[in-house]
Amino acid sequence: MHRLISFAAAPLLAIAVLSAPASADALADRQALMKDQGKTVGSITPIIKGEKPYDADAVTTALKQLNEDAQKIDVAALFPAGSDQGKTTVSPKIWEDNAGFVAAVAKYKKDAAAAAAANPTDLDSFKVVFNQVAENCASCHKAFRIKKD
Repeated sequence: MHRLISFAAAPLLAIAVLSAPASADALADRQALMKDQGKTVGSITPIIKGEKPYDADAVTTALKQLNEDAQKIDVAALFPAGSDQGKTTVSPKIWEDNAGFVAAVAKYKKDAAAAAAANPTDLDSFKVVFNQVAENCASCHKAFRIKKD
């Protein structure tokens, strides 16, 4: 009888495991993702500022990484209601204007994909695609993030 119950329950357990979120801690997941994006941007900022020479390989790698991270932003999974508690700088505006936030994330994803596909060959073409991505970051942070003291 126990075997019958075990066999009957196995598919239900598999469904529960497969449908569970990858991580129950949305705050930690999104902070890790944002930290990775910040690290990537930091790796190419000296090129934008003219502090380092243009490096096509570094730029291409960074833009591809930014795009990969951008595509991982799942608003429902990373910004569920109630995840504004704890050590975080997210603004309640994310949930008050969720449609606006979703639209901002969609624009960022689109621009990050375009930047990765652009394959800039010099500093000027890099600035054009990178500045579009950076403007997305700045506008989203201004609207949907509480400024750190």
